[in-house]
Amino acid sequence: MTHVADADAVSALSDQLADAVERAGRAVVQVNGRPRQPSSGIVYAPGLVLAADHALEREDDLTVETAAGPALPAQLVGRDGASDLAVLRVPGLAAETATPAAAPARVGQFALAVGRPGGRALMASIGIVSAIGGPARMRGGLLEQYLRTDATPYPGFSGGALIDTRGGILGLLTTGLAGGATLAVPVALAWRLAEPLARQGYLSRGWLGIGSQPVRIPAGQRGGRAHDRGLLIVEVAPESPASRAGLLLGDILVTLGDQTVDDGEALQALLGGDRVGRPVTVQVIRGGTLVALDVTVGQRPDRRR
Repeated sequence: MTHVADADAVSALSDQLADAVERAGRAVVQVNGRPRQPSSGIVYAPGLVLAADHALEREDDLTVETAAGPALPAQLVGRDGASDLAVLRVPGLAAETATPAAAPARVGQFALAVGRPGGRALMASIGIVSAIGGPARMRGGLLEQYLRTDATPYPGFSGGALIDTRGGILGLLTTGLAGGATLAVPVALAWRLAEPLARQGYLSRGWLGIGSQPVRIPAGQRGGRAHDRGLLIVEVAPESPASRAGLLLGDILVTLGDQTVDDGEALQALLGGDRVGRPVTVQVIRGGTLVALDVTVGQRPDRRR
């Protein structure tokens, strides 16, 4: 009897996983944006598809295919290389809208990767959520959070869905952020970033226009400050906010606003979209003297290409 009960439990789990894939798959579409290798996308709102930016090698002649109908013309309305997200508008798209998972992802939970790289054919693989990380520097920008999974990313799965065992979306799959590793942008973050992408075509990220490296500041060169770390400026881009404000090679950046800056990720975290176009006071150590400068934060150029 035990063997029968075990077999029934396995069969019930198998059916549950298949139902989850079928349920989530109604909102997963094929995206045709590069030669010979379609990718996937998720219908996150009526007529709007969230896709993987790196899988769109062209911006014109884009199409989207569902399980039920012919290819539909799609318009690229926004993209962001740092998060590897792109938003497509698809007039006449009748696919269901995806449902986010009821709870955030947890390390160790079962997760299924779902894609539609073959037109009407849905594909899936199973694994777990193996890690949750972030913030992390990805493709020149800072991604607040990411999920890592060991589910197999079949070719064309980028832009597809990482789902839970009930068919709820945990995140948008991508192999374009970290050297081919299978990651997912968590659903709450992906949906939040999709809104400005659809509205304005890009994400606002602050930019000073400097290259820097962390340094320890000798006691005699701290300009009276107790903090012993900062960012040595090794590059100032021409016509950048930093250049216009008078920052120089060899300056050591120590604060932005009222926040201490001692590594590149700390600086990126302080340069949120709400700072773009606004002046902020930075402090640098120049020749052992603390100097304050006003910088108007710019919009970070898209380094995707």
